[in-house]
Amino acid sequence: MIKKGIILAGGNGTRMSPLTKAVNKQLLPIYDKPLIYYPLSVLMLSGIKDILIIVNKGQLNQFKKILPNGNNLGIKITYAEQSHPRGLPDAFVIGKKFIGNNNVALILGDNFFYGQSLTKKLKNCVMLNRGAKVILHPVNNTSSYGIATINKKNKIIKIVEKPKKTSSNLAVTGLYFFDKNVVKYSESLKPSRRKEIEIVDLLNKYKRRNKLSAEFLGRGGAWLDTGSIKDFYDTSAFVSALEKRQGLKIACLEEIAIKNKWINKKNIVEAIKFYGKCDYSLYLLKLLKQK
Repeated sequence: MIKKGIILAGGNGTRMSPLTKAVNKQLLPIYDKPLIYYPLSVLMLSGIKDILIIVNKGQLNQFKKILPNGNNLGIKITYAEQSHPRGLPDAFVIGKKFIGNNNVALILGDNFFYGQSLTKKLKNCVMLNRGAKVILHPVNNTSSYGIATINKKNKIIKIVEKPKKTSSNLAVTGLYFFDKNVVKYSESLKPSRRKEIEIVDLLNKYKRRNKLSAEFLGRGGAWLDTGSIKDFYDTSAFVSALEKRQGLKIACLEEIAIKNKWINKKNIVEAIKFYGKCDYSLYLLKLLKQK
């Protein structure tokens, strides 16, 4: 079972420059919340309470202003700094001590997930004991993602990074679940032509051992990558439309925490004081009245 999670929130965010010259991309707003709230909410929905956030060197204090240690959410948040981007598997090298002898989940700090059955799928994924599991979702522009080909039994038979031609449209999303061997495998990876260690190479290590499985987000779910300005604002518009229509907030961390019974009403009152007069606080106030 997986009880630890990592959010990789480093990177230079060059595709969103000049916005990211002064502020980390994961602290920019997706509608009414910092982007970092969305991947953090996914780990919390999974039931994971011990979380490592990896940030760029020199940006630690920016994150701690909004997410100091997780005590206010009934979880534990620790931080590590990354001197420069070395590829996604570097998260496991940096987090070696944090992971220890445990299985671990990794979510990219700029990924957005939404779906009615998402929590159920996440709870299923964290039950992983051995091997690795990825979340697959259909995409239109396959040349922008790592694409998995599956057989009739839904077993992954091939993963290709940004293929020019492919018969599959199933992208490997930025949410991964690994057993304790992930550190050892990551440390053995050699840099690619991009001079980075590649997540596809790590996944292929598990595939060759017949220990790579897949979960499907499904047509009713949404996975959005906020890597570019267009994608960033498309995601923000998506969240805005849903929240206004439903009257429910996506990625309200306090709501997830209180539903999991990790915090109580007193914590919600303190959160309202922390956020001040804003729509987010008004939503938390509604939660108090419902309890």
